Amino acid sequence: MPLQKISGQSSPEEPGRQGLPNLKDMTLEEIEVFIASLGKEKFRSRQIMKWLYRIGIVSFDEMTDLSKNFRRELQDLARISSLEIRKVLTSTDGTKKILFRLNDGLSIESVLIPGKKDRTLCVSTQAGCRMRCRFCLTGKSGLKRSLLPSEITDQITVSRLQIPEGREIDNIVLMGMGEPLDNYENVIKAVRIMTSDAGLGISKRKITLSTCGLVPMISRLGEDACVNLAVSLNAADDETRSRLMPVNRTYSIRTLLEACRQYQMPRRRRITFEYILMDGVNASIEDARRLVRLLRGLRCKINLIAFNEYPGSEFKTPPRDTINAFRSFLIAQQFTAILRASKGADILAACGQLSGEDIGA
Repeated sequence: MPLQKISGQSSPEEPGRQGLPNLKDMTLEEIEVFIASLGKEKFRSRQIMKWLYRIGIVSFDEMTDLSKNFRRELQDLARISSLEIRKVLTSTDGTKKILFRLNDGLSIESVLIPGKKDRTLCVSTQAGCRMRCRFCLTGKSGLKRSLLPSEITDQITVSRLQIPEGREIDNIVLMGMGEPLDNYENVIKAVRIMTSDAGLGISKRKITLSTCGLVPMISRLGEDACVNLAVSLNAADDETRSRLMPVNRTYSIRTLLEACRQYQMPRRRRITFEYILMDGVNASIEDARRLVRLLRGLRCKINLIAFNEYPGSEFKTPPRDTINAFRSFLIAQQFTAILRASKGADILAACGQLSGEDIGA
């Protein structure tokens, strides 16, 4: 597991500049309004976005197609932030776990997952998490704070520019640290920057948001962004799910599935239900029968994930025969059931293993 330490482009921002508006926290439309207030032409906003996201500059001096006077004016009135990569840990399967340092000293993690033709970046939306799912390491330390739009999109921008394989990133999954719908406004703004042709230029079809089930926000998401939706289900009855996931005590499975049925999505796309298999908890054939009854008639697919153990975890990975029997039962009932490979488990980069702690040598 070779450790790769990378010196980031960013440096601590000058004292006093933190109060200035950050251009990376603005959508294209907001930058247009900002520069219009300076008496500048609308097309300049696209030039600025190109420098920020396609080229990845960190200072106004580098925006060489803007006049020196305009650059000086921007320097006085705005700022550009950038995340710092502290460390990168590489798994034996090629997965990379990236530790980012935020400007306030907190840390978050992203995971770069290799595929056959492209690469997926698993992006964090919060430092920590307050959902307290019992099987997830991220929630053990609670929520420190939500990330700004710039801190969400910079995980992509910086990874593309500073990680050798980063230019191959094609898919984005909002499945890292935190609950994306618990940071709704900032996540939606980040998604708009990701999908803008002036920003990161990523298709909505290539972006998936995973939620534990904040029902009111699911409806809003379909109206505001309509990215792919993945729901962390993990049980087919309220008693078990409430024990595993406290959010179920507020939004029951029935309420959650009704929101999923109403989620606005193109007809060819399906909602993904993520189901983490835990030995002796939710992995029996009877659990599979309950899951079939629950999801019958829903346009969906099921991602099965064998529980990824971590130091001190109370749950165990089921035996391979148990996992295979569970999946085979779903397939026999005409469900699309995919056993997702848990990549990066040896560096605590698999599903539910991110903590934002210094990953060491």
